[in-house]
Amino acid sequence: MFVFTIFVLFVFFILYKLLLIVPMREVNVIERLGKFRTVLQPGFHFLIPFFDRVAYKHEIREQVLDVPPQSCISKDNTQLEVDGLVYLKVMDGKLASYGIENYRLAAVNLAQTTMRSEIGKLSLSQTFSERDSLNESIVREIDKASDPWGIKVLRYEIKNITPSRKVIHTLEKQMEAERSKRAEITLANAEKAAMINLSEGERQEAINISEGQKQKRINEAKGTAQEISIVAKAKAEGMELVSSALALEGGNEAMNMQLKEQFIGQVGKILNDADISVVPAEMAKLEGFFEGMEQVTHAVGSNSVKGARS
Repeated sequence: MFVFTIFVLFVFFILYKLLLIVPMREVNVIERLGKFRTVLQPGFHFLIPFFDRVAYKHEIREQVLDVPPQSCISKDNTQLEVDGLVYLKVMDGKLASYGIENYRLAAVNLAQTTMRSEIGKLSLSQTFSERDSLNESIVREIDKASDPWGIKVLRYEIKNITPSRKVIHTLEKQMEAERSKRAEITLANAEKAAMINLSEGERQEAINISEGQKQKRINEAKGTAQEISIVAKAKAEGMELVSSALALEGGNEAMNMQLKEQFIGQVGKILNDADISVVPAEMAKLEGFFEGMEQVTHAVGSNSVKGARS
């Protein structure tokens, strides 16, 4: 039984060394007697026991490597602390095994040195605004250097760019000053627009007032002209009627009587409205006045009759 047990164990050991199952997510590098033989892809394989051995196993899925934070100096001498992530994939198991000792550590160190070099070409503001171009530059440089290692750098992503506290304080003051500047500019533009609108309103108001006054004066002038025209026309018609009346028989006597009545009425009005008593000094001259009025009326009537006959 002991011998049988030893035999069974030996058979299982041989089978274990003879048969190899490679998982789907990796490749195995096989060495025969210490020398590279082949790279086994995922699947079922046979090995020669005691001659063949699995020297290396490599993950063929995309791998994410964390790049630790490191201190960098920008083009404008600003100290920054930058970290990121490297995404890579093993493309050749042989080169990944024999091309470099540890491709993961090498990729991380290369990413750090490349990132430090690329950030030194940019100013502080450019490191924040041109992160995509910075990532592309780092990927290009790492991929070029890692080609002999049998790996492919797919992309690089910067996680954080952290300036020093002094720089952050300076940037905060700068941003506050920029915000104050923009606020003052906005207020100035608003005041300017308000003054322009106010002046435009006052200008339009003055124009409207002047137009109104102009139209008022035009209307008043037209009304005055029409009034003068009507009055002149009425006077002319009145004079024609008076002339016609004087040309008739008894017109002169009627005119004299009318003038006397008007004179007496005006004198009575003056005596009634005056605060003191007003009496003509020479009442006898009234008769001479009326006689003179009769002569004037007679002369006017004679001229009117002559004019009508002619």
